[in-house]
Amino acid sequence: MHIEDFRDYCLLKPGATEETPFGPDTLVFKVGGKIFALTDLNTFASINLKCDPERAIELREQHEFVLPGFHMNKKHWNTVLIGTGISGGLLRGLIDHSYDLVRASLPRAVREELDGWPW
Repeated sequence: MHIEDFRDYCLLKPGATEETPFGPDTLVFKVGGKIFALTDLNTFASINLKCDPERAIELREQHEFVLPGFHMNKKHWNTVLIGTGISGGLLRGLIDHSYDLVRASLPRAVREELDGWPW
């Protein structure tokens, strides 16, 4: 996956926004004001994604390209290394999982607003 594909995929999610709150080099994707994905714009060497804690451990044990979240809460975030063997399908699934976790944590009114998101 290239950074353009990653960006396009993240922005397909209802209510997803992109920002650079940590400076011009870090691209951050949010839903309802909460982060679900971030990456370095210059290298696109890795992506930080939110993950269910039990699943995070399993993924780290199964795949050497999944590490505890760099500069994030390691219980809830993984860093996925790009260009190290991860398939596009698995990466999209991990992005979906991250988005779904963050979306589920939003207040009901915000989730309901996302349900009616215009396509």
